Amino acid sequence: MLAYISRRLVSTLPVMALVAFFLFSLLHLAPGDPVAMIAGDQARPEDLERIRESLGLSRPFLVQFGDWAWRVLHFDLGTSIFSGMPVRAIISQRVGPTLSLLLITIVLAVVVAVPLGVVAAWKAGSLIDRVIMAFAVFGFSVPVFAIGYMLAYVAALQWQWLPVQGYVPLDQGLWLWLERLILPAVTLSLGYIALIARITRAATLEVLRNDYIRTARAKGVGSAAMLFVHALKNASVPIVTVVGLGIAMLIGGAVVTESVFAIPGIGRLTVDAILRRDYPIIQGIVLMFSFVYVIVNLLIDISYTFLDPRIRY
Repeated sequence: MLAYISRRLVSTLPVMALVAFFLFSLLHLAPGDPVAMIAGDQARPEDLERIRESLGLSRPFLVQFGDWAWRVLHFDLGTSIFSGMPVRAIISQRVGPTLSLLLITIVLAVVVAVPLGVVAAWKAGSLIDRVIMAFAVFGFSVPVFAIGYMLAYVAALQWQWLPVQGYVPLDQGLWLWLERLILPAVTLSLGYIALIARITRAATLEVLRNDYIRTARAKGVGSAAMLFVHALKNASVPIVTVVGLGIAMLIGGAVVTESVFAIPGIGRLTVDAILRRDYPIIQGIVLMFSFVYVIVNLLIDISYTFLDPRIRY
């Protein structure tokens, strides 16, 4: 098992290197000149050249990439072009709301979707199965922003159950922190629940057709124990895989959800940075999310060795 984990750890290094190079290249090839946006419409050519020289944008591409990569290795993500603040400080100010939203969304999605998928597989072909799968299709089909606006209008404006926007840190009270994240988390989790429920149903349904499940039934094992102990445990590898892969979907959906509910997180910071062509912030955010995604998938690969002992060999 240690050899397997070591190989997976080593394999993440070239992945992150390729992600960093692709990210740096893509942003520099994108249309738009941040220097022109900084200088304004009345800037002269010599002003543009002076700003470009001060930002180091006049140097060769590989030199710029090497300097940026060296600073990243020392946890220096650069300085914002517009605010002049360190990118690491800007991201650290916004990471709390986004992490809170993603954490609640993941817990909510797993707690709801896995039992739904197991029950749908148990009642395959019945009305319960069709209702659960119809809900899954709905979660896939409706855009995140549409669900967000609908929940904000009904639950917040019409019924006045929950606040419609903003964020309160956890240190100011558990309920104050939670009540402003319920609607965004429900909005963001619907598509994730649909994905996990469908995969759980398919994996569990395949396991339920095996001989050892028939043997467990013949021995009088109860339905709950058979489904959630015997069947779900053996179907856990594809379920855990899709949970990890769905992290990317949540990251993308967080950008829209934070804009709808006015949450001051990484998503809104990304939108603002893109509109202003603030390359250092964009690079820092995307690199951070890429690193998190690689680490999540690494942890999932390692979890396979505990879920299925055959993978260790």
